[in-house]
Amino acid sequence: MAGCLLIISGPSGVGKTTICKQLAQRLDAFLSVSLTTRPRRDNEVDGVDYKFISVEEFERRLAAGELLEYAKVYGGQYYGTPASPVHQALEAGRVVILEIDIEGAIQVMRRFPDAISIFVLAPTPEEQQDRLIGRQKDSPEAIRERLGKADGEIRYAYECGAYRHFLVNRTVEGTVDQIVQIVKEKMAR
Repeated sequence: MAGCLLIISGPSGVGKTTICKQLAQRLDAFLSVSLTTRPRRDNEVDGVDYKFISVEEFERRLAAGELLEYAKVYGGQYYGTPASPVHQALEAGRVVILEIDIEGAIQVMRRFPDAISIFVLAPTPEEQQDRLIGRQKDSPEAIRERLGKADGEIRYAYECGAYRHFLVNRTVEGTVDQIVQIVKEKMAR
């Protein structure tokens, strides 16, 4: 039985990580852990939040074809999805969740056109800013950079054609419920 690939994207501060963690529990899904070359934050656990690797190791894996998707994003750091665990989970019939950016979603949708692709939005720009400040992970400069890019990201998400669903995350529970319903309908087909 083939599994189901679920892509979750959205600008910084819309609640993607919280949504993905709850979806993994509700759907007994495989939540892919992305690789990154950026430094680990104090509150992050290697192998849980991200797998932190060197630029050289990332580029080796990229050249070897070991990544499902990748992007060079904020601050020039690489992010990418290891392909092998995703393929194994799909072959085992599991729902696989990828929390990735727009460029990654475009790459994955080319390879998996039947994937469920969801772009998550904050209810308002002010709420997005409050969430970014409240999570206490980023410097004021990083927050300004992320908020400055949000409008362009949202516009690009609508224009690129990679997303089938756009959901406003008013409450995490409500958004998770909506996504669970989308996945169940897809799996029933």
